[in-house]
Formats: sequence, structure tokens, C-alpha cells
Amino acid sequence: MEPLTESLLNDFQHDFPLSPTPFAQIARRLNTSTATVLARLRELQLQGAVSRVGPVFRPNTIGASTLAAMQVPAGELEAIAAMVNGFPEVNHNYEREHCYNLWFVVTAADQTMLTEPLTRIEQQTGHAVLSLPLVRDYHIDLGFRMSLGGHTPSPARDAENVKPADDRSDGIARGAVEDLIEAIQGGLPLVPRPYREIGARLGMSEQTVIERLRAMIDAGIIKRLGVVVRHHELGYRANAMVVWDVPDDRVDRTGRQLGDIDCVTLCYQRPRRRPDWPYNLFCMVHGQDREEVLACIARLVEALGLGEIRHAVLFSGRRFKQRGAHYRVRH
Repeated sequence: MEPLTESLLNDFQHDFPLSPTPFAQIARRLNTSTATVLARLRELQLQGAVSRVGPVFRPNTIGASTLAAMQVPAGELEAIAAMVNGFPEVNHNYEREHCYNLWFVVTAADQTMLTEPLTRIEQQTGHAVLSLPLVRDYHIDLGFRMSLGGHTPSPARDAENVKPADDRSDGIARGAVEDLIEAIQGGLPLVPRPYREIGARLGMSEQTVIERLRAMIDAGIIKRLGVVVRHHELGYRANAMVVWDVPDDRVDRTGRQLGDIDCVTLCYQRPRRRPDWPYNLFCMVHGQDREEVLACIARLVEALGLGEIRHAVLFSGRRFKQRGAHYRVRH
């Protein structure tokens, strides 16, 4: 892959410029023109390699979300997945290799409103929904360094990646910037002055948009602002969700350890739902093929001494829906 594309995919997943002309700033760093940067990003979006250029919100700082799963007979899976996709609150929907074989993420304005789509999904599909809301994150959507020369990707690291989900600064998110959140959640417009265009839509000045975005980043509401890549389209076609039944007094230590393993791209705690779901620690592993993912899991089991910890490996199959979370922050 040529250097400009590789730099755009790798170097701007974080710390996207908060200046009136961010793409010109990127162009100067890459010794090219603003028009070339914008054209290449538009091409990458059309190709599916880039989901958007915009924010990744920290879970449960605006609105509410949960990871949900269902056990669906194989012959019904596509039809049930299509029903689930029809709910606007659903932003990711995957097949996984497990008796719980359909996994999706649901977002809503708050915890009360989150119950409604889950109930409607159960009623419409005729299948019970297992809801697994985030308890604590150890390494979550911090970016993903694409090693485009054919090596294992390295997830970007955060200096402070352990934060309670309820440690929130939602005075900002639930106050003056509600309209701004709705305007940017699908990505920034790929124009020379994106913040001015957003401000014009909302009746805000360009500088106000920039200042409010900076405040949301400082408050931890926006986890990162930048290029959001799609791993599958860039050659990392295998991924597995590895779930662990970790003793409660070890879950924080194990979560931090897993979050520091290079091939682990996400790591978070979710509640057990006994007897059907005994697992409380989740991590995601991506690779170019199944063997690479399994090799990573074997290495981390050995390195962290997890051989005695009950776990399951849920490889993803069909991808029924994938988009950034859409929050309805106003009731």
C-alpha cells in the first residue's frame, strides 16, 4: 500500500487536529495537498477501509449501551439477524461460533430507554436476549495500528486505560453539546473546514464547535477523535471474542494484563448471567487468519498463566451490520 494511504490509516486515528483547517494541517505533515488528503479519505470510505473520520465515544458517557446475544437455530439465523438489523438502536450485529450465535450492540438515550428495544427484539424474534452491559473497560476502542506489510496489527495504547464505566463527566454531554453529539456521531464532513460546516448546521461558530469537542475529549466523553478503520477490509479477516470466567478478586489484574498484550484489541468486564453465561471478562483478538488468532490466544494464556481459567473462544462469522454507534441523546 502506498505511503500516503498507510499514513492516513495509521497516523491519524488519534489526536485529529482541532483547528479550523484540520485536513490542511494533515496535508502539511504528509507533504501533500488538502485536496489530495480529502480525495484519498473519500476513496477509502467508498472502499470500506475507513468507516468515518470522527469521534469514538466512551461507552455510557452519553446515552447507554449494552452487548446482547441470542441463541438462534442455524436455519433461522439470517432471518432473525435481518429483524435485529431493522432496529435503529442496533449498530453492530455479528454471527459467532457458540450456542449464543448472534451478538449485537444496542444503544439508547439512557438505561430506561435501553430496555425498550431489547424487549421489542425479544417479542419480534421470539428469542430471549442475554444483555451484558459494560462494567469496566481496560482497553476499549483506542485505535488499531494497521501493519500493512503483513504483520500482526498493534492496537494503540492509552496511558490510563482503566476507568469505571460510571465515572462520567456527563454534565457536558447532557447539556450544551447534545445537538453537536448527534451531528458528529456519523463522522465529520470531508471538507476543508469541517467544524465550520457543522457549526453552520447547528447555529454555532466554528470556534465554539472546536472548543466543545476539546471539552468532550478532556472530559473523557470522546475516547478518541480521528480516522476509524475497518479491519476486515484491510486484511484482518479473522477475529475472536475470548471470554473468561475469572475469580472476582482477580478480574481487575487480569483485565489490565490482557489489555497490555499487543494482539488484544479490546478488553472489558461484563456481568455474568449464571447458569447460562459464567464469563465476566472479554477480550477481542484480530488477525489475518484463524491460525494467527489462535496463536495469539495460546501465547497470552501461557504468558499470563491463564491455563486454569475457564474460557471460550467465539470466532466471528457473518457480519450482518456494522456502523458507529448512533446516540439519541434527546428524549
